[in-house]
Amino acid sequence: MPKLKLTKTNIDRVRKPGTGTILYIDTETKGFGLRVTASGAASFIVQRMIAGTGKEKRITIGEYGAWTVDEARTAAEDYIRKMKLGIDPGEEKKAAIAQKAEEARLAVSLQEVLESFVGRPGKLKESTGAEYRRHVEKVFAAWKDKPIASITRDMVQDRHSELVEKGLEGKRGAPASANAAFVTLRILINFAMDENRRDDGSPLIAHNPVDALKRRWANTGDRQERYIDTAKIGEVWNKLQDERANPKSRDALAGIDLTIMALLTGARRDEMAALTWDRVHIDDHNPADCWWHLIDRKRGKPIKLPLSSQAVALLKARPRRKLDDGTESPFVFPSWSKSGRIMDARGAMETVSEVAGKHLSLHDMRRTFTNICLRECRIEKFRTDLLTGHKPPKTDTTLSNYFDLTNLQWLHKDAQDVADWIEARAEEAAIKAAIAAGENVLQLPQRA
Repeated sequence: MPKLKLTKTNIDRVRKPGTGTILYIDTETKGFGLRVTASGAASFIVQRMIAGTGKEKRITIGEYGAWTVDEARTAAEDYIRKMKLGIDPGEEKKAAIAQKAEEARLAVSLQEVLESFVGRPGKLKESTGAEYRRHVEKVFAAWKDKPIASITRDMVQDRHSELVEKGLEGKRGAPASANAAFVTLRILINFAMDENRRDDGSPLIAHNPVDALKRRWANTGDRQERYIDTAKIGEVWNKLQDERANPKSRDALAGIDLTIMALLTGARRDEMAALTWDRVHIDDHNPADCWWHLIDRKRGKPIKLPLSSQAVALLKARPRRKLDDGTESPFVFPSWSKSGRIMDARGAMETVSEVAGKHLSLHDMRRTFTNICLRECRIEKFRTDLLTGHKPPKTDTTLSNYFDLTNLQWLHKDAQDVADWIEARAEEAAIKAAIAAGENVLQLPQRA
């Protein structure tokens, strides 16, 4: 290998296209050199033995032009110093890159993990993604921009206890909501653990901090007992009607109406929250011909379900939302949020829970409806199942293969009986409240 004092003048002189690669060794700094290729490209290098290894190592510093001779010589001297100490700069650089990559993975925020998780095409229903987003952006608002790896077991226990005792607004304990939020967090952290791994394949987060709740999940009671008791149903109905008359906002009114409709129909939250006007039919001359379409989630077919006169009255009173382009929102329960429709009815359900004396969710309106059907109105289970959108078992050949499960208008009387029973309890509760207040009240005859 020819020797050459590496200066700009000398490099420009030898840096010419040739027939092969030539390595020039610097005459001043031992181990420092210049590699010139057949095309005339030149790069600074360091080449020498690594002390204690018996191995010679060549390291490319950088291209001539991007690096000046003085800059390259300073870098070379640093490399040479390390090699004399038995340090392999190449391995050190790899370790530094790996460390930087690991630090970047450790820095990924809870919000970023959420976006990756819900952004996977075809993996989540829109409503599920919205629920995860709500948990992160509201329940874990103080954590969402922090590294997900910084969430500790103590943080998990403290926040869970706070939600169980005081709820999201600090007013009323919400054990079921607390559990649901931390199930979401556990899923997101598991996803982050699987997606972000160390070079050896081990998870970047060794243990999911939500495991701290393994023996501390809030007791939400038997789910079969989570419904509005008979003695409270009239009071709940009247309270919702009062709040409906003076809502705090348009979204609050939508939440109240959604809650009432869930009670009157037994519909699942998302079935009713996503209801559009093109799936509602109201006939002012024939009450039995008032219905709404539920899209069967498994078969994708519409089921025509009856609407009671109380449900029809509520729907006819629903305000229509005007969009920016002058058209009307397609949703029966629109929202002024990005989704364009209401996603839940937490404010209304706080009212229901307060009056009912127990923490209830919107899904518990479905349980209440079922209990009224079976216990109070004596509607047989088969008809109750159909009213609530349940499919008959496949083992029932007649129902599965011969019976029309898409048009259930013939159940109108059952839906009306439930609504009338609720309204009768509301009248009784109003009379009872008036008597307690010392008002003169004429007792109305009981409904048949």
